[in-house]
Amino acid sequence: MDKLKLTAPCLFGTESIAANEFRRMGFEDVTAENGRVLLSGDANMLARANICSRFAERILINVGEFEAVTFSELFDGVKALPWSDYIGKDDAFPVNGWSIDSQLFSIPDCQSIIKKAIVENLKAKYKISYFEETGTEYKIRFSIHKNTVSMMIDTSGEGLHKRGYRRNSNDAPLKETLAAAMCDLARIYPDTRFFDPFCGSGTLLIESAMMAANIAPGIRRNFAAERFGFLGDKIWREERARARDLIRHNIDFGAQGFDIDKSCVELTLNNAEKAGVGKYVKAAVADIRDFAPPKERSVTVTNPPYGERLLDLKSAEELYRIMGERFVMGDGQKYYIISPHDEFEKHFGRVADKRRKLYNGMIKCQLFMYFKRT
Repeated sequence: MDKLKLTAPCLFGTESIAANEFRRMGFEDVTAENGRVLLSGDANMLARANICSRFAERILINVGEFEAVTFSELFDGVKALPWSDYIGKDDAFPVNGWSIDSQLFSIPDCQSIIKKAIVENLKAKYKISYFEETGTEYKIRFSIHKNTVSMMIDTSGEGLHKRGYRRNSNDAPLKETLAAAMCDLARIYPDTRFFDPFCGSGTLLIESAMMAANIAPGIRRNFAAERFGFLGDKIWREERARARDLIRHNIDFGAQGFDIDKSCVELTLNNAEKAGVGKYVKAAVADIRDFAPPKERSVTVTNPPYGERLLDLKSAEELYRIMGERFVMGDGQKYYIISPHDEFEKHFGRVADKRRKLYNGMIKCQLFMYFKRT
């Protein structure tokens, strides 16, 4: 298949991180927009994006875009797109999507009209009047923003944040794609000493270790597009082999996690084994009051409990104060702390060297970065 236009949705605040990663993968025409990255590449690159992207939420084929302010225009625009290039006469094609700031605001009506338009398109192609939809599933996703309609096919299936290592988690897990973005901002290297004093289910530890060892996050899972007839099995074998060849072995990386909950420590170690990074990750039961990073170059990245999550606001603020005492500077230590608290720095006791707005699900947070020597 010729070059494909792709869309990679991502968490707000991570667009430039995801775009730079796609450029490193070899993608062309990479453009970062709000909440997504646009890019293009051949079938191999589509497989590579799914297997290797640490920051994208999923990979979508962009079938086409057009303007529509009436349901008639929506129907005609969808019907005109090349659906038979992707969908066979036996295949299933459920429709889902969203609309924001557009005249076409009824999602159920949009779904129904888009479905009918695709059916009419495929009727003309395959000369049949009824589609049983018993074959491969092609999930159709639409977005309508300010009357611009984007029609896409999901190639990922489960979201790319589901790496496969975290079947179980603690009460408030950090999304894997956000954890990876935090680690990227902290600049993880193959010889980094990494710490997380609130390790929970181990997501930050595991993502940092996978990044240090250059282990593709999707190398252990499957994707919806592996069943797409127009792609074939060969590209997936080639891209998985490529990803395995790029893994760094015998690196001098170490990740150490702590948590006050013994079950979280056990969960962290189990998840690290599932992710294939058990040899790089250690975890132990410990209170934040006892946290003491080594007097050498190290990186601490953490997602402490906060008011909306596991602690009431007063307890969270006291926790920040303790962290400020324990997170000492001056011997090469760096600290990256995510929090939704607007006055985190006040309670922590120091103004961050840099801040970055990120979203943990629907919660607006700041990543507070401390990396300058005092």
